[in-house]
Amino acid sequence: MSPTAQAPLTARRVVFPFTAIVGQEEMKLALLLNVIDPKIGGVMIMGDRGTGKSTTIRALADLLPEIDVVADDPFNSHPTDPDIMSDVVREQLIGGASLKVAKKKVTMVDLPLGATEDRVCGTIDIEKALSEGVKAFEPGLLAKANRGILYVDEVNLLDDHLVDVLLDSAASGWNTVEREGISIRHPARFVLVGSGNPEEGELRPQLLDRFGMHAEIRTVKEPTLRVQIVEQRSEFDRNPQTFLEEYQTPQSALQAQLISAQELLPSVKIEYDLRVKISQVCSELDVDGLRGDIVSNRAAKAIAALEGRQEVTINDIRRVIPLCLRHRLRKDPLESIDSGYKVEKAFSRVFGLEVAEEQRPVTASNGR
Repeated sequence: MSPTAQAPLTARRVVFPFTAIVGQEEMKLALLLNVIDPKIGGVMIMGDRGTGKSTTIRALADLLPEIDVVADDPFNSHPTDPDIMSDVVREQLIGGASLKVAKKKVTMVDLPLGATEDRVCGTIDIEKALSEGVKAFEPGLLAKANRGILYVDEVNLLDDHLVDVLLDSAASGWNTVEREGISIRHPARFVLVGSGNPEEGELRPQLLDRFGMHAEIRTVKEPTLRVQIVEQRSEFDRNPQTFLEEYQTPQSALQAQLISAQELLPSVKIEYDLRVKISQVCSELDVDGLRGDIVSNRAAKAIAALEGRQEVTINDIRRVIPLCLRHRLRKDPLESIDSGYKVEKAFSRVFGLEVAEEQRPVTASNGR
């Protein structure tokens, strides 16, 4: 598959290139790992206003390679994988029908704050169902997001019930709509990305725990780096096509790396001893449930696959475990989420390493 050169640059939607984004390493890593293994469970990004959260997520969606879908199917059904195809497509396949396959860019769906449950999940036309005897279903945003990215900005301001619905679908990979005894379901496997500003309130711990990873970004303080970001953004706004062409090679290289990582992931192994120590870290931190253990294992495998390796190392675990556990720690309601230092200390203790001094990644912004 030819990476980003699927169509002439002039025909593409102009999006700031992912590889041009300065800093924000924590957020970028979390997003890439979720693309490699969507079962990690999405990422919650918390940070100051204007730190480029939306820019980065749109850039990621634009970077991803095209996927094979069943033509004219509203659910972006996979042409051969029954787990990611709608019931209608599956029935056609079982009946021996020939499916028309099309290429499609990975969809990024923006969930507006005022969205209703019907708009998100879809609706059943009861009148048509009763009069014509057919299941008349109007797909919602979850259908559109299948096999793509669902982005919820200001997720901490969204109604808790709606957040619950999104998280349930993201976890199960299916969306079920029931009304007046009629039930319809369709695949809804997507990478859920939520963002918000901690000053506007945190998510309830029960909901926060359901996000696989939690990334923090802050406004960069270094003046020279700020100047670089401003100049870079100005250059992109002045001449987007020239800017995109400059980054075509690194974009193509990263896209190829992601494709290789997805193919390698099933063969990545993590030693039993390392798995035990991950669970020991979770136990020492008094993390509720087993989500922390599961996500840490998945993320460690994903980062190994990203770097083209089949064995997980201690350093892989060190790099991902703060992202996987920091939002699962029990804390005083008045405290903000720990930066990851507590997780680092527990990790170093369990793995017998020296406790590293707290190091926050340099973060930066390319505007929203």
